[in-house]
Amino acid sequence: MTQMNTGPHAASLLQPVSEATLAGDDGRVQDPMLGEILRRTKGVSAENIQRALEYQREHGVRFGEAVVRLGLASSDEVIWALSRQFHYDYATGGNTELNAELVLAHRPFDDEVEVFRDLRTQLLLGGFGSADDRSALAVVSANRDDGKTFIAANLAVAFGQLPGRTVIVDADLRTPRLHHIFECPGSAGLTTVLSGRTDESVVCPVKEFPNLFLLPAGPTPPNPSELFLKPAFSLLLGELTGKFDYVIVDTPAAEHGSDARLIASRCGAALAVSRKNHSKLRELQRLVMQMGKSQVNVAGVVMNDF
Repeated sequence: MTQMNTGPHAASLLQPVSEATLAGDDGRVQDPMLGEILRRTKGVSAENIQRALEYQREHGVRFGEAVVRLGLASSDEVIWALSRQFHYDYATGGNTELNAELVLAHRPFDDEVEVFRDLRTQLLLGGFGSADDRSALAVVSANRDDGKTFIAANLAVAFGQLPGRTVIVDADLRTPRLHHIFECPGSAGLTTVLSGRTDESVVCPVKEFPNLFLLPAGPTPPNPSELFLKPAFSLLLGELTGKFDYVIVDTPAAEHGSDARLIASRCGAALAVSRKNHSKLRELQRLVMQMGKSQVNVAGVVMNDF
């Protein structure tokens, strides 16, 4: 067990989502140099890029430093462009649409958020997302306010920074929040899929993260437990794990009832979240035991200290 301290219509409802790339004029995928990224995304002219190259040669500095010294772009803009060059997505400093709870998006280089990348590594080493294990990962907790949704959202961002595609599903039909965190419409989602009341794709791309997508909860139903018992939920998860490399599912706290256990049993794997000075050990142990009885692979237990 790993512990980490951290501050029946489904097939027709998921449209293919292409992976975003930077491409040249001939349509071929490229890995553009830093100057080209700044030209395309920040409006730095070709003449100013040439100025920066000349300054770089004359003063023996890095190209990004030359750009900043010449006042052609801010240091934050250069760091952002470098992240695009190395395919490492995060929210730009001026972005106000992503919720502040997404600490890995807003503060990707802070030491305290490195724990999410460490958790991602541990899950990958445990087989999550491998060709031999196409399980979805349910994020569960015993009590409300354990920070389960916070952990799930930032973990999704961590996986969204990898090659391949990640989808996070808001299956917390008691207190759904992911559509607020990721600023996606919540008028349609999981509940409309499971009740057969939508004919359109309900998967929402997340801005700033080309490889990350959200399936929001949708309208709050009066019978969430019964919805998860429908064959449509298992069919939906099967399609998601076939179309996405990583599937993360947020769930209601176990104190709300049997929803989390039902969801995790369909996913196949679970990550349990506790909160320092808040969670009750006995209830956390009971949750982990229930997961085991439901044939769920408990990938680890996270202690949230944010």
